[in-house]
Amino acid sequence: MRILVVEDTRDVGEAIVASLERMGHAVDWQATGRGAEDALAVQEYGLVVLDIMLPDIDGFQVLNTIRTRRIAAPVLVLTARSQVDDRVGALDRGADDYLVKPFDFREFEARARALLRRGQGANVSRLEVGDVTLDQVARSVTAAGAPVDLTRREIALLEVLMSHPRRVFSKAELHEQLFSFDSEAGPNAIELYVARLRRKLQGAQAEIRTLRGQGYQISAADGAGA
Repeated sequence: MRILVVEDTRDVGEAIVASLERMGHAVDWQATGRGAEDALAVQEYGLVVLDIMLPDIDGFQVLNTIRTRRIAAPVLVLTARSQVDDRVGALDRGADDYLVKPFDFREFEARARALLRRGQGANVSRLEVGDVTLDQVARSVTAAGAPVDLTRREIALLEVLMSHPRRVFSKAELHEQLFSFDSEAGPNAIELYVARLRRKLQGAQAEIRTLRGQGYQISAADGAGA
């Protein structure tokens, strides 16, 4: 999934980005509120991680912009303010969850996963298509119960497809989900990753289909369960 991180403290931002990338997500990092608003104007995100204390406009103003524009992405607010009024204010302005700094990154990752599932309309951390299962917490994949050795990016691609079985994703949509603004991925990167996934899932009861001129979808193979 594509995630926007808005954090001006360099070491904190780097740690958050590294944590999310380990989870398999593409991450755009902005250090200012204005930069965040610019990114939100041109890119859709599965999650926004938003610090309140920013050097230009504060995170509450960015949060107001997100909700005024009716951007559906869930928002996880980070704040050094521990007062109840600040936490209540964030939730009342449209935040979906919050963490008070300093925080444990295990809790951060768990809350991020929960919000991403909510954004996908799911309430479990396991995705299943045919006999293929993706554990979103462990970042592991099995087919017919046997482990499948996938790279972080291959898991991310499979996760996008499996989050909406039978939905057709265009190549551009998949590229946006998997690669951040500063990525050097070429125009044929999606084709390459799809080909690798197909090879590694060969024999599984799930098929990644190409719809010419439209994109890709995953669905249970003929004769397999939904």
